[in-house]
Amino acid sequence: MNTKIRTRFAPSPTGFVHIGSLRTALFSFLFARHNNGAHILRVEDTDQSRKVEGALENLLRVMKTVGVEFDEGFYLIDDGGVGLPTDLSPEVLTKGEASAKVGERGEFAPYLQSKRLALYQKHAKELVEKGHAYYCFCSKERLDELHKEQIALKKPSMYDRLCRNLSDDEVKDKLAEFSLANKNPVIRQAIPLEGETVIHDLIYGEITYEHKILDDQVILKSDGFPTYHLAVVVDDHYMKITHVIRGEEWIPSTPKHLLLYKFFGWEPTEFAHLPLILNPDKSKLSKRQGDVAIEDFLKHGYLPEALINFVAFLGWNPKNEKEIFSMDELIADFDLAKVNKAGAVFDDNKLDWFNSQYIKKMSPDELAEKLKPFWQQANIDAKNYSNAYLAAIAELEQERLKKLSEIGERTGYFFKTTDYGPDLLVWKKSDKAKTKAVLSDLFGLLDKFNETDFKKESLETKIKKFIVEKKYDNGSALWPLRVALTGLTSSPGPFEVASVLALGLGKKEVLERIKAALAKLD
Repeated sequence: MNTKIRTRFAPSPTGFVHIGSLRTALFSFLFARHNNGAHILRVEDTDQSRKVEGALENLLRVMKTVGVEFDEGFYLIDDGGVGLPTDLSPEVLTKGEASAKVGERGEFAPYLQSKRLALYQKHAKELVEKGHAYYCFCSKERLDELHKEQIALKKPSMYDRLCRNLSDDEVKDKLAEFSLANKNPVIRQAIPLEGETVIHDLIYGEITYEHKILDDQVILKSDGFPTYHLAVVVDDHYMKITHVIRGEEWIPSTPKHLLLYKFFGWEPTEFAHLPLILNPDKSKLSKRQGDVAIEDFLKHGYLPEALINFVAFLGWNPKNEKEIFSMDELIADFDLAKVNKAGAVFDDNKLDWFNSQYIKKMSPDELAEKLKPFWQQANIDAKNYSNAYLAAIAELEQERLKKLSEIGERTGYFFKTTDYGPDLLVWKKSDKAKTKAVLSDLFGLLDKFNETDFKKESLETKIKKFIVEKKYDNGSALWPLRVALTGLTSSPGPFEVASVLALGLGKKEVLERIKAALAKLD
């Protein structure tokens, strides 16, 4: 085994990046960085029927956005057209499987399994020669019938090893027959009929599997493509992978993989299987259950740093009270010994909390910049307004925001007036006539103010003094003022809103909105 830690993230190019995939990639990356090792990206595209065009580029964009890095494998070439990095030969640029914007780097290229078929075929045949695998000539119809019978008898669905018992002459005849028909048989792994295999898992400890319950799985399909089981073992060996970090759903496959290592005479990788990610009701989080694609979370206004912090806690626990971690802090603290065996609950409220904490840490200017595309989505052209105005609006909502996508709904009144009925202006302990009188007096007061009087502190002091002098109660005065400015039942207070409106649109805008409210009361 190499002394240098080498981990890999090996997704299939079948669509969007989901929460489970991001967690696997993140934990693999954190473990490698914590141990000064290398993190490799390999693409497992042996199931060509499920391949989605553009999935690799999409994955690379997402990983770049959230800060998960790869030292070898695929990467996005600079969109600016600077061409290939100096350490990359043009010959390893992928063609057909990915666009010209994707390149490969690393001494173990190609990192795309469909370009490594000859290697898998060679090793599958080697296993046949050693008696650790065999040709299977069974038709799909026979296998379907066998499956139905086993279900009817409530038996495990496993291959009955019919072809494993063929004589050498029968195999030779069948191969000739298939060759004439221009067909290929599959190759199945020959699981030992007795004994057991023990997994030494870095998270779950020792797990023992009796060989009699393991299926003689297909390792090479009739189209010449390997199944996951053969390809993953061959690639991890040749790419010198030391640690495989993957979801616990792969635990039942691990004894088969360990047997393949044994058959080849190779030292196996170490395995760490991550607990399932669960819904709050403890059911398994499905890719079809709600929006679990990382792109969706980003589009909804979750910050990459918050998303990474949240995902890190899906199964990992630092064993202290700290919850907010930068990527560097996660790298420093990450330890597989701190990964729980129990399923990790995906809690939307917790994700919202993490996101709100990161939003609060931003400067108003930085937050306003992040909010611009979300204002645009709400049909608010932010570029028509000053950065100072946008930053003031951002600061006003900063403590309340859970995700950036809420900003359009929360702040639309700062950019255009809201339509509302006159009854909304009337405080519950007041009436229309009193409301009109209060707003008229407030209009007269504010009309005398100069621009410097529209600072929040000054507004609050002078308006509250005015309320006392006029013997009004706060609700009867401040409720209609806030509604006049925002058109909403729920919003920041009138002093904050008036000061920000005056900053961006001037004192005149504040007075115009009060005048419009008075017209509604008429």
